[in-house]
Amino acid sequence: MRAFIFPGQGSQSVGMGAALAAASPFAREVFQEVDEALGQHLFRLMADGPDAELMLTENAQPAIMANAIATLRVLEREGGMRLADKADCVAGHSLGEYTALCAAGALDLSTTARLLKLRGQAMQAAVPVGEGGMAALLGADLVKAQALAEAAAEGEICTVANDNDPSQVVISGAKAAIERAVPLAKEMGIKRAVVLPVSAPFHCPLMQPAADAMAAALADVALSAPVVPVYANVTAAPVADPEAIRKLLVEQITGMVRWRESILAMQEAGVSDFVELGGKVLGAMVKRIAPDATATSVVAMADIEALVGRL
Repeated sequence: MRAFIFPGQGSQSVGMGAALAAASPFAREVFQEVDEALGQHLFRLMADGPDAELMLTENAQPAIMANAIATLRVLEREGGMRLADKADCVAGHSLGEYTALCAAGALDLSTTARLLKLRGQAMQAAVPVGEGGMAALLGADLVKAQALAEAAAEGEICTVANDNDPSQVVISGAKAAIERAVPLAKEMGIKRAVVLPVSAPFHCPLMQPAADAMAAALADVALSAPVVPVYANVTAAPVADPEAIRKLLVEQITGMVRWRESILAMQEAGVSDFVELGGKVLGAMVKRIAPDATATSVVAMADIEALVGRL
């Protein structure tokens, strides 16, 4: 069994999608549709920068999605394969869940782009800059990370945001709590804590205003049943019912991204082949979570051709 997986924030870089657009009209179509949906030259920003503007959450989120969907579109149109025939399920890391839903036909491309633009704006607006933070804990499992978050909180918000893999967990919350967590980490047997260069404390209760904004936006969106099950971040379980998907996307804004558990759940369901489209982040995580699984990251035209040959 095979899963197609889609990356989240942090996988963006200036130049993304440019070579693919130069090589394929199908990739160019995706980037053009996203530009038109957003009323901005997002692809120009992806290809040429500046980096500081691409890094803005409201630009990074639709850009990462567009790059992954362009990769899929080339795979489908030039490789002659349909996702429904080659994937048994899909999943995405944080914003990547929207990409996964788009890939599986639950959301159309223009709607996905607009939702992610709004999601980025709402997440940025939820907490004033400088009042929140996030830290990656290296050499920490979920239990250690939760204990550290509780110890550092001291009455403020501090929770686990991302359970990425057995050796990397991310915490999120009030800036002072995150700053307390960094020196505490070593004392609690965690190899290293690194404050992340993010503009807001994602996936924690401080994001409630963004969850409210997304609930309002998603209420008006047409959602179809995906052609294959989508493993949801907040449950680490497959979901196919459109109303359940709508509810889980709102919960995802403040909830923990259960990525490690999602990969394990897919593996338990029989998935042994994971294909990451549009990034080179999740493949490495998969190998740390499920060493026996095959993990392939597909970004360039050569990667697509190699995957077509394999599938």
